[in-house]
Amino acid sequence: MSDQAKAMAAESSARQSVSWRDFLELTKPKVVALMILTAVIGMLLAAPGVPGWDILLFGNLGIALLAGAAAVVNHVVDQKIDTVMARTRRRPVATGRVSQLDALLFATVLALGGMMILMWQVNALTAWLTLASLVGYAGIYTLFLKRATPQNIVIGGLAGAMPPLLGWTAVTGQVEGHALLLVLIIFAWTPPHFWALAIHRKEEYAKAGIPMLPVTHGNRYTELHILLYTLMLLAATLLPFATGMSGWIYLAGATVLGLRFLQYSVRLLRGDDRRVALATFKYSITYLMALFVVLLVDHFFYF
Repeated sequence: MSDQAKAMAAESSARQSVSWRDFLELTKPKVVALMILTAVIGMLLAAPGVPGWDILLFGNLGIALLAGAAAVVNHVVDQKIDTVMARTRRRPVATGRVSQLDALLFATVLALGGMMILMWQVNALTAWLTLASLVGYAGIYTLFLKRATPQNIVIGGLAGAMPPLLGWTAVTGQVEGHALLLVLIIFAWTPPHFWALAIHRKEEYAKAGIPMLPVTHGNRYTELHILLYTLMLLAATLLPFATGMSGWIYLAGATVLGLRFLQYSVRLLRGDDRRVALATFKYSITYLMALFVVLLVDHFFYF
């Protein structure tokens, strides 16, 4: 059998084994779940009381569909990169189980469904802001910034910081200062979160040709910037209390969580250990979820 025939047979076998789980994986459900958590908290913080079930249901459904569409596009654009990185090489598009065309059609359906739900059941502002975040992530970041500059995650992080604002506008129909504080917190959290992973996966990023900061400037430089951004994050998390958005419960929780994050950053700078980098990355996820939960507890305690 010729090499071409073998390749066609392998592709046919891969395509036949496709399942709904592959399409679910394309949407990066764990990432979308974290986004929806912050969107829900944005909704709950936007106004006194609890929003109506329609806003909670349709708002989060629309945001989730558009976020999933952006994730699918990311799989398509990063197909070649994914094949050379251990943590991504078994993704459906990377392995050929789902073709690029099928993935793009799936992304289109998700995006159209999300836009229709947000336009008709929520409000136009939320719909267009959500679409803008999709374009920012799947287009500007994934297509250009990711391959163009070691500051890719700093600039592109704004798209990933949008969910709390989207939840807020779904309830109020307005862009307000306190919602932007939530965006600022996630924006400051993103670089230390991803750079810690980049240190752990430095060789893979280098092999894939992605100019992540540890690849272009080395671990020491990256670790120093993780520490500096963690300090910026700690300062940003104090702003909800300083502006009267939250009370003492949040201040205590944010301080404890932030100091723990700072401890990880200092340990990483002192030791330059890949295991500490991975531990820092994992803690950063727990940190963000816990921070927003504490903010929510504080909100309803004083309400």
